[in-house]
Amino acid sequence: MDLRGRCERRRRCVLKADPSRQWRLLDLQAVDTRLDQIAHARARLPQEAAIAAARAELATVETDIVNAETAVGDVQRELAKSEQDVQLVRDRAARDRARLDSGQGSAKDLQALQHELQSLARRQGELEDIELEVMERSEALSARVAELAARREEVTARLSSLEAERDAAVKALDDEAARVGASRADIAAGVGEDLLALYEKIRASSGGVAAAELRHRRCGGCRLELNNVDLSRVRSAAEDEVLRCEECRRIMVRTTESGL
Repeated sequence: MDLRGRCERRRRCVLKADPSRQWRLLDLQAVDTRLDQIAHARARLPQEAAIAAARAELATVETDIVNAETAVGDVQRELAKSEQDVQLVRDRAARDRARLDSGQGSAKDLQALQHELQSLARRQGELEDIELEVMERSEALSARVAELAARREEVTARLSSLEAERDAAVKALDDEAARVGASRADIAAGVGEDLLALYEKIRASSGGVAAAELRHRRCGGCRLELNNVDLSRVRSAAEDEVLRCEECRRIMVRTTESGL
């Protein structure tokens, strides 16, 4: 922007305010900056990511428990059937043994009973092997359910601890916000309605920083050093003139540290 344009812009935007009111802007900005920092920290608490991860882990564990318990139920039914099959063979063998021991029947019938007892013994052995395998699977699945239940307890405890940490952090931030914000109304009242309105307007469009100290010839808002033309304008401005940075358009508050 050329010098003429800057001058015309200044004439349209000049606002007058006692230096003490302008200095209070710095106090107000400090309060608002800290409140913004607190709000930012509150929205990005480190515990939140850990809580989300723990909740997802807990949901996975719960699903695994349901699946494992379903598998246990299935294998228990399989085991019951296997035990029933073994018992049927045992009962049949016991009847055959009783008939054989009684000696009743022809030699051919008794020989047939002996062959059947041998077949039943082999069948019983096969069924008992099956029963043993099913029992081992049942024990493994039951152990898996117990392991998952212990893991659920651990994750639940960890989640509760993280939520407690999060809640404590939120409370600490809220308490600080209440302390920091308690003086804002009084500070704002000392700024005055006209200057406060300008401040709020700039704050809404400048990322939260609307007023900054002019320190060592640098704007505290954009951190840029004023050129000679702008320095001359600042030096010649009345004490009660509210100055704006030509680069970032924030309010520049003059102090003894301005280096003018």
